[in-house]
Amino acid sequence: MTDDRIGLFGYGSLVLHESASMTLGRPAGELRPARLRDWKRRFSQRRDNLTCEKTFECAGGWRPEWILGLNVEQGEDEAGPVNGVVIELSEAELDRLDIREIRYDRVDVTGSLEGEDLPDRIVTYTAKEFHFAPQPPEDSIILATYAAAVELGFESLGPGELDHYRATTPYPVDRHEATLVIDKIPEGNPRDW
Repeated sequence: MTDDRIGLFGYGSLVLHESASMTLGRPAGELRPARLRDWKRRFSQRRDNLTCEKTFECAGGWRPEWILGLNVEQGEDEAGPVNGVVIELSEAELDRLDIREIRYDRVDVTGSLEGEDLPDRIVTYTAKEFHFAPQPPEDSIILATYAAAVELGFESLGPGELDHYRATTPYPVDRHEATLVIDKIPEGNPRDW
């Protein structure tokens, strides 16, 4: 680590310690609970399930066209700030995260975070323009494994965190069990979602 501490604000699957550790290639260490003000969290990131590095198939051989993932968008709504965690990391680890978060842009959110003992600079990821879906596209789903991992992560943060996640993050489409059938996934990226 350099003298300048860098943090990543995780608001979805990176809230789950195992997911963060797998991505970093090391134990993630302390996940510091934090709140991101002036932003909202929604399932507004879309991934083309038929042509990207991983394709999932649901019951009966159905391959939905789009898989939705979590995203943060500027503009806090009435549900309040986005809850999540801050993970301390290095510049090299941020570069590794850029590979995992290929459908997202890294943005600085230092001034919008509230929490204890936070790093000097904090970034998060928001959907790239092509992958941003203000409304869920037709033939889109949320992977049940992804939803379960995110909810488990928030539950593990302590009392009230899962409830706050659910209050601020509605599910706009159905969650489905699916099997990974095409795997061209870079190292450090999850294969369960």
